[in-house]
Amino acid sequence: MAGHSQFKNIMHRKGAQDAKRAKVFAKHSRELTVASKAGGMDPGMNARLRTAISAARAVNMPNANIERAIKRGGEGGDGTDFVEVRYEGYGLNGVAVIVEALTDNRNRTASEVRAAFTKHGGSLGETGSVSFLFERVGFVEYPLDVATSEEMFEAALDAGATDVESSAESHEIRSDTADFNQMREMLEEKFGAGRSSGLRWIPQTTVSLEEESARSLLKMVELLEESDDVQSVHANFEVSGEVMEKLGS
Repeated sequence: MAGHSQFKNIMHRKGAQDAKRAKVFAKHSRELTVASKAGGMDPGMNARLRTAISAARAVNMPNANIERAIKRGGEGGDGTDFVEVRYEGYGLNGVAVIVEALTDNRNRTASEVRAAFTKHGGSLGETGSVSFLFERVGFVEYPLDVATSEEMFEAALDAGATDVESSAESHEIRSDTADFNQMREMLEEKFGAGRSSGLRWIPQTTVSLEEESARSLLKMVELLEESDDVQSVHANFEVSGEVMEKLGS
């Protein structure tokens, strides 16, 4: 999990930059619209929409933007029809990568994803070619200061979590996908909205990377996330603290 957490922290810092904020909001807006269109505008009756709203609020997306995106989906919007697409492949050193996207043009998205892989020494595979190396779970992250590790463990256990990991940076709570919304909502009642939440692909094993390979992989992931269509990127790598320090300098 070390590589996953370090990668997430890098992207969190990048996402905090003003230049990235509009793109982050656009991705959440797309998910809100799709969720609303698929299951209706009432969060109480639409679990996916509740999750999307929670995730949007976690990145401080304005309520007006959230409401606009929900309305666009529920009322048919501009007629744009987004579909969910998943791409799987390998980066340098055999690192497995999963890319999730919402797109209105499969050919455009596939071309952008393939180009990002190719540019950084990777290759796309068939659907299912790497997902067996990951576990699909519900995931909620809280800042460390909201509770002690013991308090978080007890609350997460009561909420139906399957695993809790408290580090020097945060509390990470996981659940089975079927129990995710119940877990997230019970934790929100006690601690408020998490720093991030959603369904994640968690690697079952990781590949250790040295500096140059890690630099190239992170550039590939950053290029993928620059696509408006790409919603999330997951990879099974691990990087030492010493290498991460060099990459951050």
